[in-house]
Amino acid sequence: MSHPLLRVGDLHAGYGRAEVLHGIELDAPEGSVITVIGPNGAGKSTLLNALMGILPARGKIEFMGQPIDEFTLEERVMLGLALVPEKRELFGTMPVEDNLVLGAFRQVRLRNARWREQLDAVYELFPRLKERRTQQAGTLSGGERQMLAVGRALMSRPKLLMLDEPSLGLAPLVVQEIFRTVSALRATGVTILLVEQNARAALEVADHGYVLEMGSVSLQGPARELAGDARVIDTYLGAARTAAAVA
Repeated sequence: MSHPLLRVGDLHAGYGRAEVLHGIELDAPEGSVITVIGPNGAGKSTLLNALMGILPARGKIEFMGQPIDEFTLEERVMLGLALVPEKRELFGTMPVEDNLVLGAFRQVRLRNARWREQLDAVYELFPRLKERRTQQAGTLSGGERQMLAVGRALMSRPKLLMLDEPSLGLAPLVVQEIFRTVSALRATGVTILLVEQNARAALEVADHGYVLEMGSVSLQGPARELAGDARVIDTYLGAARTAAAVA
């Protein structure tokens, strides 16, 4: 694997005195898709929020070989980190295109005069957003809102894109489309850190996986090996298969 774009060591984070993450170790090599799977309450979203600088944390966070654990949220954005939160946090009364333009903050600050070209790239990736570019974001379907949230993050041309439960609440066909998008983004060279409960879909698209349980990494390895691990199959893939059948 290539040199880690992101390296996390002995990371602790939580809410007030309640520690949720206990000594997390994680690497995300450049150009890879890394997935973190685990049950509700395992600390998956806490991990992403700590990496983004939304939550205070202690430990080692290196990005492109540079320690960033003391960096603010804005400084991490300017370095090239982007997070698509679970709740998407779109501006519902604003048109689709205005939401996307707001995502170009980093490129404008970097004085990239050609930042609008990224808008064409996002529309090429998500043609439905182009069709609905004048429509209010709050009137979109769940799948379209997820596309918009990802598209807005991509407007900053991030080096590391973090996705928090991108398939949550979406219909199976839309979930397939979202994961096809993840594969397409990998081909562009974007490094992706994917947090997911849908372990089967996540492991199919990822290069390497981490299993997070009770705030600690209980298992890690190449995604293909994890997908064949008896414990992962019994605990996560079996449950995902049952949920898919019910849906």
